[in-house]
Amino acid sequence: MTDRPQTARKRGLAIERLAARWLIDRGLTLVSANYQVKGGELDLIMQDGDTLVFVEVKHRATPAYGHPLETITPTKQRRLIRAASLYIARYAVSTPCRFDILAITGHSPSLEFHWEKAAFDAY
Repeated sequence: MTDRPQTARKRGLAIERLAARWLIDRGLTLVSANYQVKGGELDLIMQDGDTLVFVEVKHRATPAYGHPLETITPTKQRRLIRAASLYIARYAVSTPCRFDILAITGHSPSLEFHWEKAAFDAY
């Protein structure tokens, strides 16, 4: 057995913490991180004014295998929408909601952030 999955998980959590801090610095408020539901996970749930924002965080160290935004396929979008729907139902959310993607490229300390607000709709 190797440490690879655990190491990858730790790296992912570290990137998500950086992403949360980056978004907080831009005026959002952290509501929840790594919200787990059957069949999915919401990386970050943030508040932006009166809007609840479900943020998918994607990181790629290099563009060799494509930009992180390219990983959000229609299948991934459906999973995120389902997870968000369960969150909304559980907490009786009645405010507007949106789905953002925060794509991060590079290695620390020279990370680049690309924030795609309202990246897709829940139709």
